[in-house]
Amino acid sequence: MKKEEIHWGDWHRILIGTAPTEFLLEVLIRTIIIYLFLLVTLRLMGKRMGGQLTISELAVMLTLGAIVSVPMQIPDKGLLQGVLVLFCAFAFQRGITYLAAKNHKIELLTQGSESLLIKDGVMLATKLESMKISREQLLAVLRNQHIYNLGEVQRVYLEACGIFSVFKYDQPKPGLSLVPPADGKAEQEFNRVEESTICLECGSPAPEQSGNEKNCKNCHSENWGQAVIAK
Repeated sequence: MKKEEIHWGDWHRILIGTAPTEFLLEVLIRTIIIYLFLLVTLRLMGKRMGGQLTISELAVMLTLGAIVSVPMQIPDKGLLQGVLVLFCAFAFQRGITYLAAKNHKIELLTQGSESLLIKDGVMLATKLESMKISREQLLAVLRNQHIYNLGEVQRVYLEACGIFSVFKYDQPKPGLSLVPPADGKAEQEFNRVEESTICLECGSPAPEQSGNEKNCKNCHSENWGQAVIAK
């Protein structure tokens, strides 16, 4: 569109565009048709497309969003082009899923693998950094699982689909308190274990011979304190 064709007050262009008003009815019909084809395509792709998505499935979903917008809104683009591209996206996703089921290396390449974030009550600082997950994000996940002491946690995995799998000890151990600092009253529900010194950033136990002056070998913090356990 040329610069001189744009001016304030041209409400027909602002609200409808340069297409004739009758094209609005055509947009409605196009949208219904593409929407039905999209529903059929997602149904054929399986139940996974409605749950937690892997990287390859998320890529397909974003592709589908780009596909359906053009045949619905552009007057000079036919519906068959959009339907054909939908079919190609479906075939591509099914092909990747089939190859991943047959070959573990392809599965790891297209979907990724799980990552260990907490081991034996200690947050693994290097893993959190590599996964671009902050300490507070992980603590929020644990509190959502009704865990308020890192000593309760045996393992936490970040799965390839982006969900967290949390495994707890049968008997909680002394560990780092996960209670937010603003909730001062909640600290009264824990007993401090004076003989257990831990890093207050990651929960790693202090080496017996080091004292409190050295950095934590796990997260390099100098903030040490006593572990806690529920009363």
